[in-house]
Amino acid sequence: MTDPRAALRARQGAGARYDAPEAPADALLRMRRGNAAVARLIDALPDSALSGQIAETIATLGYHARACTRLLAGQPMWESAAQRDAEQALGATLPPRALRALFAHTARHLDVDMRDLPGPAWSDLLPDGTATQTLPDRHARLLWRASLSLGGRARDMPALYREG
Repeated sequence: MTDPRAALRARQGAGARYDAPEAPADALLRMRRGNAAVARLIDALPDSALSGQIAETIATLGYHARACTRLLAGQPMWESAAQRDAEQALGATLPPRALRALFAHTARHLDVDMRDLPGPAWSDLLPDGTATQTLPDRHARLLWRASLSLGGRARDMPALYREG
């Protein structure tokens, strides 16, 4: 019997890219599933619902993903709390189509940056002093917790994010 992953890689060819073996596979899977769950919830909301607290939640998720890509690039997430707050407040004023695009684009960008991170970099420290290994779970926790504000159910989220 052939290994399904090996068969998939053979079908995808030499140009396909994969997570490094050193990457935290389980945490990346939780983050990717969180992105998919939140994307489904956002897509299910009518445009008229994408304002107020809902818009703030979506903007927070989008700009947090963008800040995580900055960390991976060796930069601080934000220059200051004021910059973070201003960025998220401005994002919450975006029209529905732009708000959906913000979430989708930043989620994809972070996923690609993590997928392309070289194996040894997964053991590095980030500019904020935390381990690179912890970043997918940090973002996943935010995604899954925010999903509840967007109409998600606690029973659908990974157990380790339901408390604390």
